[in-house]
Amino acid sequence: MYLHSLKPAEGSVKARKRIGRGPGSGRGGTSTRGHKGAKSRSGYSQKAGFEGGQMPLQRRVPKYGFKNINRVEYKAINLDVIQALAESTNETVINFDFFRAHGLVQKNDKVKVLGRGELNKAVEVHAHAFSVTATSSIENAGGKTVAL
Repeated sequence: MYLHSLKPAEGSVKARKRIGRGPGSGRGGTSTRGHKGAKSRSGYSQKAGFEGGQMPLQRRVPKYGFKNINRVEYKAINLDVIQALAESTNETVINFDFFRAHGLVQKNDKVKVLGRGELNKAVEVHAHAFSVTATSSIENAGGKTVAL
């Protein structure tokens, strides 16, 4: 076997369609574009969502709902999670870096502490927001809340 004798597999290479090369080619005249109409003209480009004059789908379907552009998304962390972490690591200060190190949040997340569960250990919790029940539970256990 030599490089000059290599050939592609049978049927894997097709000749491209050469259009607009005269009537003898079988693809002359209208050059496979049909007769008249916008699609036969040069420079034609179809608008996104255009359905041939029929009312497009994005206009047929009714508008629904409301997206508040000022909404702040929080990552919720409950007191039972904080209790489990505080017991396993014997930490007294639980902050954003602590949550990140334990894989609970990512770099750009905001943290909100919620009040599900019990907190028995006095810990200082740093977060972006706290629910009322979480704040009272942390302070009743002898801890402190710090808003970032």
